Amino acid sequence: MDHLSAIRTFIEIADQGSLTRAAEVLDLSRAMVSRHLEGLEQWLGARLLHRTTRRVSLSDAGQEALPRLRQMLELASDVQAVTGARRTEPAGRLRLTTSLSFALSSLTRAIVEFQGRYPRIEVELLTVDRTIDLVDERIDLAIRITNRLDEGVVARQIATCHSVLCASPAYLERRGVPKRPEDLAAHECITHAFGTRAEYRLRKAGRSVSIAVRGALSSNETSVLREAALAGAGIVMLPTYFVGDELACGALVRLLPDHEPEALGIHAVILSRQHQPRPLKLLIDFLAERFGGALAPWDQKPLVPPSRRKTRIDTKPKRRA
Repeated sequence: MDHLSAIRTFIEIADQGSLTRAAEVLDLSRAMVSRHLEGLEQWLGARLLHRTTRRVSLSDAGQEALPRLRQMLELASDVQAVTGARRTEPAGRLRLTTSLSFALSSLTRAIVEFQGRYPRIEVELLTVDRTIDLVDERIDLAIRITNRLDEGVVARQIATCHSVLCASPAYLERRGVPKRPEDLAAHECITHAFGTRAEYRLRKAGRSVSIAVRGALSSNETSVLREAALAGAGIVMLPTYFVGDELACGALVRLLPDHEPEALGIHAVILSRQHQPRPLKLLIDFLAERFGGALAPWDQKPLVPPSRRKTRIDTKPKRRA
């Protein structure tokens, strides 16, 4: 348990008279505030608050502990100020998580570059195919690609994720090229296994359309979808950060270029903006600088091979095999 954070949380609850208001001031979720309080009570071996559905009040133990905990927090701040002034080079250990595809394509190289700048900062990078609890997994920073963040998380958008529809030349030769979004319904589509109806959401000139699709293969891992597309299994929607090289060399062909898939935010997700460790703040700022801007680095490369930039794919739609 981070004792200083727990002490800071208890003091804020006492000052605000409410767990909810303390969460707002500290920029934490209410669940995180409750977890800090429970950890502090376990550490001290005493109940610090009386809690009802309407209000909280200090217990006898809480009244005795509060002034002493304030002194501890002030002393800790003084010590951190002194030692921080002496140690100018950032140091520490950070625990990160992101998807395998983003780690392979972009994040790993960025972290190596970051550590070249700050060699005393250690990083543990975990790749997962699900949203994990930052508290339970002791995660300092999660890089999440979504437009639907969990309620109560603290997030900073560091880039935008664009996607493309694509397929291998072999598949298109066999099954034909879709000319309209509606044509996708008649094709084999390799989809993300999210447990819901598979559909592609596309936009053209400000108008959106959702097309229900189906196929014999789905996966929860983006790298599997890319490999299946390269093997000719069907049409797939993939992020440009993960498929740019394949499109540029012609191993995959971009489809329906006038219809853009829904763009997603790439977010740096943390537990709190308050009292961020210096290495964490430096890393988030570095990633925002590295990946941000009008176009992310991976979107500055052409997505069409030179031999095809002035020609059209005229493959005729084929009957389904």
